[in-house]
Amino acid sequence: MKADVVFAGFGGQGVLFAGQVLAHAALDAGLHTTWYPSYGPEMRGGTANCTVVISDEPIGSPVVARPQAAIVMNLPSLERYETLLESGGLLIVNASLIDREVKRDDLDVITIPADDVAAELGNPRLTNMVLLGAFLARMPMLSVEHVATTLERVLPARHRRLLGVNKEALTQGAELAQAAASPLPAEEAPAST
Repeated sequence: MKADVVFAGFGGQGVLFAGQVLAHAALDAGLHTTWYPSYGPEMRGGTANCTVVISDEPIGSPVVARPQAAIVMNLPSLERYETLLESGGLLIVNASLIDREVKRDDLDVITIPADDVAAELGNPRLTNMVLLGAFLARMPMLSVEHVATTLERVLPARHRRLLGVNKEALTQGAELAQAAASPLPAEEAPAST
């Protein structure tokens, strides 16, 4: 088993932290993982992305040319990563900030108004956890519960009071992704018995 995902957005959206949480959760599960960050010199407000690779075997390189999945939190990130995803890949789109349709028709696309969900939960900084939850629902190598347990360990002490709402954001993101799942076309649906 091997999976890789790019988290991309503006600095300050929690892009790098979401990737760190996923990488730590994979390590906690006994898997090999890499976390490879990249960000502009501006930090907050500039571009930020990270790539997480998870495998049950040693990983040769953290660099991924054609990722299997991307979580895009803003329009510039969609513009960049939509074209790079491998065919059949997973693209999770923050519909709160991205108002254009995905152009490719060979991707599994999930659009979630993550900023709106975060605002409903009472903290706009939860957008990253909503989108991470959606990823976990669609690429279930790790469960939401496992990642929530890891979050207890890696959430900085100054944010411990937000642990419960972070877990709720993961759960709501996963539920929205499951609800957004498109049914299989009739010719691909399993035969009933």
